[in-house]
Amino acid sequence: MTTVLIADHHPITRKGIFSLLRHSVDYEIIGKVSNGNEMYDVLKDNIPDILIIELNLPHINGIAALRTIKKEFTGIKVIIFSSHPEEIYAFNTIKAGASAYLSKTAPTETIKKAIKLVARGGIYLNDHLTQKLANRNVNENNMVVAYKKLSPREIEVFNLLCFGKRNKYIASTLSISEKTVCTYKTRLLKKLKVDSLADLIHQSMFL
Repeated sequence: MTTVLIADHHPITRKGIFSLLRHSVDYEIIGKVSNGNEMYDVLKDNIPDILIIELNLPHINGIAALRTIKKEFTGIKVIIFSSHPEEIYAFNTIKAGASAYLSKTAPTETIKKAIKLVARGGIYLNDHLTQKLANRNVNENNMVVAYKKLSPREIEVFNLLCFGKRNKYIASTLSISEKTVCTYKTRLLKKLKVDSLADLIHQSMFL
């Protein structure tokens, strides 16, 4: 039986995934948590086979936390369950160690299919995303194209900035100096071709 931990700050999401899996003889839900602190409390005592986690779970930074989880809890399979655009975040989370990236708008059958594949050791990306990225459509939004050229650390900083986090918080979360955060902000403005942080956040809404 595959053990599963659900980590999402939306109660309806936790209940929905729980309801989807609880009647299956293939899965055992070992916990439902709403933030990073609760998640680590569970992981210290009971490591699941699969962790289904929201990208922006409170008290942790998604991509940075993903790397930490994969390093500290060897063998755990991580499924990212997110409302963020798949075209932007999916490959970056897979690169950071996730086994699947699922949109919160995905049909229940797709969710079950992805969980089953990951439980068997596979990696899941939906067919549309796989085909779109493989084709490298030249008509893609310029912002998306530029975003794909960002480094993993630049993406982490970008993500936190777009959620309104201040330099001090970002520095602490990513274990870097505030000066380094400023350097990354300057790089982001240049790479994404915007003039200010407000423009950067505004543009991110259309990714």
